[in-house]
Amino acid sequence: MGPFEYVVEKIDGDYAILRRTDVPNGDTITVAMALLPPETDEGVRLRWENLEYFVI
Repeated sequence: MGPFEYVVEKIDGDYAILRRTDVPNGDTITVAMALLPPETDEGVRLRWENLEYFVI
């Protein structure tokens, strides 16, 4: 599966709300901040591939 592209919509404590950007009407998911790169912040674009997130 993947790769999928996301944008960080909101950071709420230890979790981030991500929205899919590579499909129309992308779904949102909640991901633990521990699984995301350290430079993750609101508005950052991420790519999920091979079970890892990367900043793009």
